[in-house]
Amino acid sequence: MSGLLAPQFQNDEAARKHLEATLWPDGPVCPHCGIIGEAYLMKGETTRDGLYKCSACREPFTVTIGTIFEDSHIPLHKWLFAIHLMCSSKKGISAHQLWRNLWGVNPDTGKPNGSYRSAWFMAHRIRWALGKEPVASKLSGIVEIDEAYIGGKFRHAGSYTPKPGERPKDRPSPTANKAPVLSILQRDGEVRSMHMPRVTADTLKPVIEAMVDKSAHMMTDSASALRGAPMGYKQSKVNHSAKEYVRHEDGVCITTNTVEGYFSILKRGNYGVYHHWGQQYTDQYLREFDFRYNIRKLNDDARATVALKKTKGRRLVLKAPKGS
Repeated sequence: MSGLLAPQFQNDEAARKHLEATLWPDGPVCPHCGIIGEAYLMKGETTRDGLYKCSACREPFTVTIGTIFEDSHIPLHKWLFAIHLMCSSKKGISAHQLWRNLWGVNPDTGKPNGSYRSAWFMAHRIRWALGKEPVASKLSGIVEIDEAYIGGKFRHAGSYTPKPGERPKDRPSPTANKAPVLSILQRDGEVRSMHMPRVTADTLKPVIEAMVDKSAHMMTDSASALRGAPMGYKQSKVNHSAKEYVRHEDGVCITTNTVEGYFSILKRGNYGVYHHWGQQYTDQYLREFDFRYNIRKLNDDARATVALKKTKGRRLVLKAPKGS
């Protein structure tokens, strides 16, 4: 890797020290008993680097235990560099590009070293870590709500011209192969997005009631599935079909342009960076895009630090253990 990179992205020793400083600001934390600052660093020829022993419970541990890095054979400095790249890329970074950046290109074959599967799994582990904790407070103030349909272009449009004696074929809906996404955005605050099985008043109402405070001023467009659903919120609508996108009432800007701006980033990431993602992974990608948007005012280093702190207590495996 280039000498221009920070030390924690170049070797494991510097990466481990950086991770310890980030996750243990008050000293080593024993993952077995929770005691802080009562562990000592074990040294010796047979001891692996960064191994501590708790003075209270006498159990050994390292800083990676209980994080997404546990049991990984990928060098720790590559993990930290991958997190930095994902946090600093506004519209995301593909697993293939991550593969090239982390392992370099073999000059003899012209192909990246390492394994694409490793880069792909790293990216999904990191997305899993970026997920929000259980919602502690509901969104309030001015809350914009909208739905979008992501990806899912048909590979083969097919012919809809009927053959002699056949009934005309039904044309699929423009959204038939797309993933419905609901985003709830507090203006000048956070966005919370989720993949919905269907976008109807019956499916949207319980989600909104769980996430939006009753004192909020809810804004939607006139095409929203909520247009005829009384929910007890103060609600304003803009009529996009009549080319109305912004209006002002009593000093309040009525618009859904903020959440539409978030969708523009999400869709451009899907189409321009990832090109496609399976619907079963949509929530994973939403974690990533929500995370970057919610801390958009931080610089790249600060954003990566926030991401590192979220790696504790997060594990993702390719397959669930038998009997789980």
